[in-house]
Amino acid sequence: MPDPLSRLLAQRAWIMADGATGTTLFNMGLAAGDPPDLWNLDRPDDIRALYRGSVGAGSDLFLTNTFGANAARLKLHGEQGRVRAINRAGAALGREVADAAGRPVIVAGSMGPTGEIFEPMGTLTHAAAVEIFHEQAEGLKEGGADVLWVETISAPEEYRAAAEAARLAGMPWCGTMSFDTAGRTMMGVTAAAMVALVESLPNPPVAFGANCGVGASDLLRTCAGFLASGTERPVIAKGNAGIPKYHDGHIHYDGTPALMADYAVLARDMGVRIIGGCCGTTADHLRAMRHALDTVPPGPRPSLDVIAERLGAFSSASDGTSEGAGEGRRERRRRG
Repeated sequence: MPDPLSRLLAQRAWIMADGATGTTLFNMGLAAGDPPDLWNLDRPDDIRALYRGSVGAGSDLFLTNTFGANAARLKLHGEQGRVRAINRAGAALGREVADAAGRPVIVAGSMGPTGEIFEPMGTLTHAAAVEIFHEQAEGLKEGGADVLWVETISAPEEYRAAAEAARLAGMPWCGTMSFDTAGRTMMGVTAAAMVALVESLPNPPVAFGANCGVGASDLLRTCAGFLASGTERPVIAKGNAGIPKYHDGHIHYDGTPALMADYAVLARDMGVRIIGGCCGTTADHLRAMRHALDTVPPGPRPSLDVIAERLGAFSSASDGTSEGAGEGRRERRRRG
C-alpha cells in the first residue's frame, strides 16, 4: 500500500504544508539559544497549539517540532540521551492533532542537519551520520509520523545519509535543501545537481525541493530549476516570508500575508505540488495562502520576470548554473 502522503498526492493537484516552527515558538516565549525540541516533553500543550495553528489555517501537512532533535545537536545541551523520547513525543502530539482534524492531514517528522562537517573537511563519517539520523527516525516512527521530512540540508553527503537512515527505519521520506543568494547550497549544490542526486539514490524521496534560503522569489527560481529538469517527482517549495530584517533586537520577516498568497499561487501554477512557508511564516500567512490556493483560478506557468515582479527582485543575477542566468535585479516591489 502507498504511504499516506503518496495517496494524498495522487488525489490532489497540490498540498499545502505548514509555516515556521521557530517563529511561532519564539512568539510563545521560547528564549533564544534554548532547544525548542525539549518543549515536546516539557510544554506539550504549546506544541499541540503549534500544530493546531497550522491545521486550523488550512495546512494539509505539518512538520513536527523535532528539527534539531538529533544526537549531534542535542549534545550541545547535554540532552543526547533523550533523542528517541523527544522525537517520539513530538510525533505523538502531531498524530493526536492530525487524527482529530476531521480530514486527511499528514504528520511529517522533521529532521534537520546534524550541524557537523563531513570528512575530509570535518570529522563526520557517513556511518556516523546514518546512525544519528536513524536514531531520530526510529523515534519519529514510534510516535506515529506518516513520513520523515529531511530539511535545510546543504551537503549531498548528509542528504545521502538521511536517505539511508529512512531506508533502515522503513519509512517514506521527503527531502529539501536550502539554497542561498547565488542559487546554490552552502556546499555548492545547484538545482540541477540536486535533481541528479535525488534520482541517484537507491530509495529516492516521495517528494523533494527547497526550503528556507533567501526569499520567496529566489526559492521559486530554484524550483523552476528543478522542474526544468523534467523530473516527474513531486516538488516541494517552503519559502521564507520575505527577507529577514534585524529590528529592536529581533529578526523580523517583511513578507506580508498578501505576498505569501501570491507566492503560493505562483508555486502552484509553475507545477510545485507541496507548498508551504519557512521562517517568518505565521498562521496569518497560511490562511492567506490557503484562501488564494482555493479561490484563485489556475494560471499559466509564470516566467522568472513575473516571479520577480510580484515577489521582489532576485538576490543575485545568477541562478546557480551560470553567471548571468535568471532575470537580474529589479526594483523590489512589496505587495500590501
